[in-house]
Amino acid sequence: MKKLHAAVALVALGLGSNAFAYDALVNFNGEVTDQTCKIDGSDSAVTKTVNLPTVSVNALANVGDWAGRTPFNFQLTDCSSARATAHFEPGPTIDTGNGNLNNQASGGSNAQIQLLNDGFTPINLATNTGSQTVDTSSGSATLQYYAQYYAKVAPATAGLVTSSVYMTLDYQ
Repeated sequence: MKKLHAAVALVALGLGSNAFAYDALVNFNGEVTDQTCKIDGSDSAVTKTVNLPTVSVNALANVGDWAGRTPFNFQLTDCSSARATAHFEPGPTIDTGNGNLNNQASGGSNAQIQLLNDGFTPINLATNTGSQTVDTSSGSATLQYYAQYYAKVAPATAGLVTSSVYMTLDYQ
């Protein structure tokens, strides 16, 4: 009887090992650093508000039209790293199809907000294509951006436009 229990136990152990088989191993490596920059003179997170100008729906009459391009920037100071890369974080405000910011104003316009980097290239916020890296080895740098209304559908409707996105800096 003991031999039967031992045989059943060995078979059960052998069958159980198949249930724990894996198809891939994923290793993660990283680094936590104390290298930082002050953003707009602050040691902690900052909130920046960019006020776009009022534009006519006629300026956004066709799909792909843009209007109201507005510059904004982040001043990086007291940097202790050689480079800083800005990344906009994916979130519920981002249109995953084109990477623009969806309007969050209740009953507002169907226009979106599109961000551009310092070379006037649209930033796809869904994939972070177009992010910027700046040289901070001198201790400071400026991240220059632009925001503009964008017509995803035509014509754009009248109404308020508000949205937001988080930005983080990676240091190298």
